[in-house]
Amino acid sequence: MQPKLKAYGQLHLATLLYGLTAILGDLISLTALNLVWWRVLLTSISLLFFVKFGKAILDMERKDVIAFVGIGFIVALHWVTFYGAIKYANASVALAAFALTSLFTSIVEPLLTKKPFEKSELLIGILVVPAMLLIANNLDVSLIKGLLVGILSAFLASIFATLNKKMVNRASSYQITFIEMSSAFVFLSLFVPFMIGPDTPLMPTTMDWVYLLILALACTTFAFIITLKAMEIVSAFEANLVINLEPVYGILLAALILKDHKEVGTTFYFGIGLILLIVLSYPLIKRKRLQKKVNPEV
Repeated sequence: MQPKLKAYGQLHLATLLYGLTAILGDLISLTALNLVWWRVLLTSISLLFFVKFGKAILDMERKDVIAFVGIGFIVALHWVTFYGAIKYANASVALAAFALTSLFTSIVEPLLTKKPFEKSELLIGILVVPAMLLIANNLDVSLIKGLLVGILSAFLASIFATLNKKMVNRASSYQITFIEMSSAFVFLSLFVPFMIGPDTPLMPTTMDWVYLLILALACTTFAFIITLKAMEIVSAFEANLVINLEPVYGILLAALILKDHKEVGTTFYFGIGLILLIVLSYPLIKRKRLQKKVNPEV
């Protein structure tokens, strides 16, 4: 198999696994916070080998470690709100909101990195508003809370993605991920004692353990590793085009496995289609603009 074809296969498999996280979040009976607590704990343990059981962290500058710890706190809040959106609504609604992440990033990134705003990015941000209103107006009232929590989750994702991009050259991907996952575990551990009760157990059921292990080992650690391997072959642009399909894969899986389509209706999917069309077309438009800058005759 050609290296590039194999890399694309790895990216699509990773993206499919990323999309599966929402379905697993719906199937796991734990509360959102307790679910994420177990996810970051298991993921941290699975990454110990890649960071030489913590020795690789000692080689880093202290200020960088502190920065990644802070980002880890934001990651924890993002995941808690993401799974909270699933619990309040369903996987499809949470994924619909998650599709806004790249659009939030177009606003958040200039604010955090001081780079100039791009008019095309802001225009796309405006274009997605009617699609989101279409989705919200046609959802059952009981699902709106989940949509709003999901939008908050997408906003938090745009913040930590921007900060990670800013800090990515300060450490290896394994070091960054381990610090962020372990710090998310410590952060959430402060709240877990208050989230345990007769109706909110901390210990997973037998099936919860199965889903959690798939979530942590397959959808997080394994998906992360094959994404890294693929990105050694393909460009960041090509990788992002595939990874942007996560909501598509996730929503299709939710319809097949969870039967979410019975709760949201066809108008919901029409709105999702509009958002994804906007999100996926933007990188292509951006690349064309860059090519024109380099070669005006193109």
